Amino acid sequence: MPAHLKPSEIVRRLSEHVIGQEAAKRTLAVAIYAHFRRMAANAAVDSVELTKSNILLIGPTGTGKTLLCETLARILDVPFVTADATSLAQTQFVGDEIEAILHRLLDRADGDLARAQRGIVFVDEVDKLKAAGGQARGTSGESVQHALLKIMEGAPVRLKDGRHIDTTNILFICGGAFVGLDHILTQTHTFGFISTSTGDDQKILERLNARVKPTDLLEFGLIPEFAGRLPVVTRLLDLSQDMLIRIMTEPRNAIYKQFAAMLAADGVELQIEAEVFRQIAELAIEYKAGARSLRGIFEEMMTDVIYAIPDNPGIRKVIIRSLFEKAELGIAAVDPRKT
Repeated sequence: MPAHLKPSEIVRRLSEHVIGQEAAKRTLAVAIYAHFRRMAANAAVDSVELTKSNILLIGPTGTGKTLLCETLARILDVPFVTADATSLAQTQFVGDEIEAILHRLLDRADGDLARAQRGIVFVDEVDKLKAAGGQARGTSGESVQHALLKIMEGAPVRLKDGRHIDTTNILFICGGAFVGLDHILTQTHTFGFISTSTGDDQKILERLNARVKPTDLLEFGLIPEFAGRLPVVTRLLDLSQDMLIRIMTEPRNAIYKQFAAMLAADGVELQIEAEVFRQIAELAIEYKAGARSLRGIFEEMMTDVIYAIPDNPGIRKVIIRSLFEKAELGIAAVDPRKT
């Protein structure tokens, strides 16, 4: 990690690409900063050995877990791979699959072993590794948790090409929706009786009640050893209509900016009224897929426009006033002296 990157700078750069989720960004930034400081400290002679703190992201689908991790990897300029815990649980050779994940990390590092050993691995859907009654699997969820333990803590893993990759400094970030965890939290947290008199006190109370304890993860179905390898836990919130609108328009690579740039390359201005973004956000909330459904809705809205422009070189402006109405195509007037 570049030496100058403080937690506040990491949060600022994350915010260029990820809308909202401020608490999660702050927790991630501090954890990342501490992780790289730990590596630097452990490299020093006669240093106290600091242990690694892997991270658990809890949040509904489409709230930005993968995007946060991908953006972090770009900011830090480290190799990054994703893995699916559900796929690991569907194979009979989980060890081979885990080795394949590390091999992909090495590929992302262009074969540079030292760089791969400082990368990030994101394992999604770890909540699906809890015992599923009556459901046949290639490998049980509990077995996958045990298989992940060793590499998450730090160990040399032999790859098929004979090389060994040391996972000691590879940061593992796990994610999952953890449906039903809120019910467990309401049963196990007892901070509701605290008397509060100010807004700040109420915020502290809300933070305590939202905090996920290791015992909550055990009750959910993670084994103690696996939960213990994920000491940093943060939650991502459901996306509101306002956040979905901002996601479409504000980030550096927002989908609206992408289509506007595409049309601008053909000399066409794209104008989308605020009502359209609101309608798209409402549909996304109805689909219950978070930000993941935004692109599909946006692409469908733009299909007729993209189809028409190549056949009509005179189009200079596109105005979309409603998701449920045809776009207005502004065609430049033709100078009769040039016909």
